[in-house]
Amino acid sequence: MFLSWQDELKFRMGPENGTAVTEFILEAFSELDRRLQLLLSLVFLLTYLTTVVGNTIIIFLVCVDHHLQTPMYFFISNLAFLEIWFTSSTSIRLFVILGSGRRTISLSSCFAQSYFYFALGCTEFVLLVVMSFDRYVAICQPLRYAVIMKPQLCIHLIVATWIISFTLFSYRLPLLNKLTFCGSNKINHFFCDYSPLFKLSCSDTSLLWKIDSLFSSFVILGSLCLTLVFYMCILFCILHIPAASGRNKAVTTCSSHLTTLAIAYGSCIALNVCPSEDVSLGTNRIVALLNTVLYPFLNPFIYSLRNKAVMLALNKVIAHAMTKFFPLLCCISRQQRS
Repeated sequence: MFLSWQDELKFRMGPENGTAVTEFILEAFSELDRRLQLLLSLVFLLTYLTTVVGNTIIIFLVCVDHHLQTPMYFFISNLAFLEIWFTSSTSIRLFVILGSGRRTISLSSCFAQSYFYFALGCTEFVLLVVMSFDRYVAICQPLRYAVIMKPQLCIHLIVATWIISFTLFSYRLPLLNKLTFCGSNKINHFFCDYSPLFKLSCSDTSLLWKIDSLFSSFVILGSLCLTLVFYMCILFCILHIPAASGRNKAVTTCSSHLTTLAIAYGSCIALNVCPSEDVSLGTNRIVALLNTVLYPFLNPFIYSLRNKAVMLALNKVIAHAMTKFFPLLCCISRQQRS
C-alpha cells in the first residue's frame, strides 16, 4: 500500500498527536509596522534586481569580450551565475512575504528551499577553492599556466563543483522527510533554515544537530583550509617577486578574492561551526540576510569596479551601443520630420 507524503506523515504522527503540520508560516519581520515592511520589501527588491543585473553584466562581458575569456574570468562569471541563483532561493520569498503578507509555505516547498540554499552555498565554497587554485597557478607557476589551466580542465572543475555540492547535500532531504511536526508551525525566519525546522520538530533531533554541525564544519573548514593553503603559497611567491610592479599586480589580482573569502566565510563559521542549538534565531536571521542579500549584492562591485579589465570591457560595450543607438535615433527623427 502506497501513501502520499501527507498521509504518511499523518500515519507516523498517530491520532494522539492531533493534526499533522502540512505548511509553515514564515514570521520574519512580522513584529514590524506594515508600512516599514513595505519599505523593506522595496529595499530588498531593488537590492535583488541590482544583484541580478550586476552579475548578469559580468557574465555578458565575459562572453562578448575576448580579453576576458581567460580561466580567471571564466570562474568569476560562474560565481556571478551562482550568486543569482543563491540570492533568488531566498530573496524572492523574502520580499513577497514583506510586500504581500503571504507567509505560508508548504512542507515540500520548505524542504526544497532548504536543500537548494545549502547546496548552492556549498557550491560557492568549493568554487572559491577552485578560484584560489587558479590564482596559485597563475602567480606561482606563470610559465605553465596556459598548459595547466586548459579550457577542458576549467569546464571539468566547474561541472565537478556543482555535482559534488548537490550530491553532498542530498543527505538532507531524507533526514528532513523523517521529521514529524505536530506542534507550532511558525518559523521565526524568512526562509526554511534547518535550525528553526529542527526546533519545531516533535522528533528527537539531537542526532540531526550533530550530523548537520559536523557536515557543515567539514564543508566550511575543509574548503577554507584548502583555500588558505593556496593563498599562503601565493603570499610566499609574492614576497620573492623581485619587481615591485609585479608584486603590486599580484596583490591587486588577489585582493578581490580575499575580500570575497572574508565575507563568505566569516559569518558562516560563526553560525555553522559552533553548535547550532546555541545560536538564537534572531542572530541566525541577521547573518542569513548578510549571506543571501548583502554578499551577492556586493559581488559585482568587488569584481568589476575594482577591476580595470572588466571596466574597460564595460566601457567598450557602452561605447559600441551608443554608436549604434544615436545614428538610429537620428534616422528615426529625420523620418518623423519628413
